Amino acid sequence: MKSTTDSFSFKRVLADLPRGTPLSTGALQTHGVSAFRASALARSGWLVHLARGVYMLPGDTLTRDGCLAFFGERIPGFHVGGKTALAWRGVRQNVSFREHLTLWGDPSKPLPAWFTERFDHHYQTTKLFDAKLAKGFGLQPLPNGHPKVLVSVPERAVLEMLSDVGKNQSLDEARQLVETLRSMREKSLDELLAHTTRIKVVRLAESLSNDLNLPWAPLAKRHSQRLGGGKRWISVSKSGERLDLKRP
Repeated sequence: MKSTTDSFSFKRVLADLPRGTPLSTGALQTHGVSAFRASALARSGWLVHLARGVYMLPGDTLTRDGCLAFFGERIPGFHVGGKTALAWRGVRQNVSFREHLTLWGDPSKPLPAWFTERFDHHYQTTKLFDAKLAKGFGLQPLPNGHPKVLVSVPERAVLEMLSDVGKNQSLDEARQLVETLRSMREKSLDELLAHTTRIKVVRLAESLSNDLNLPWAPLAKRHSQRLGGGKRWISVSKSGERLDLKRP
């Protein structure tokens, strides 16, 4: 049963708490609610306990961007990438009935259940670039999006998507998306390719851009030659699909 004291003290801060986002004990403390008090408020029904040190307001609905901003402040390297980043920046082929989020980050620890139960996603921890790439290069909020949600720019997003080919991404759809990317910023793409460590990604960039006669094909070819890998490079996906990349 909610106590009168809980009600009186917590109602004063309710108006200042953000809606649609998880509330950490740290965020609650900035509003004068200690970790001990938050636990007591959850027991009395004034907060909903999501996980250790994480709460939400009763009757609230967690939003996609509220959750992504929450992770962005806590998970190193966390951002929206790959096909999702391309779609959010206007590059898409098909509109899904239910959005599937492609998320990237550095730690391999899975995202918490309170998020996975609400949002369809896959979380990538692939080390696509070397440590010399400037931190956060190619990551920016959307012009009219949440300022704390970082999203890959097209040049980075396309390399992340190519990394996914053979895992969560079909080659045919990747080709269709790459075909629309004629106006790439070559300076940014050059910087990203210079730090890309995955032969498959650079080979796919070279092969697809050459086949589709894209303006940045020579750039992709130069970096493909830098990484080497022989005249023909073959990869086999987890599903057994054979990816045969022959250098033009």
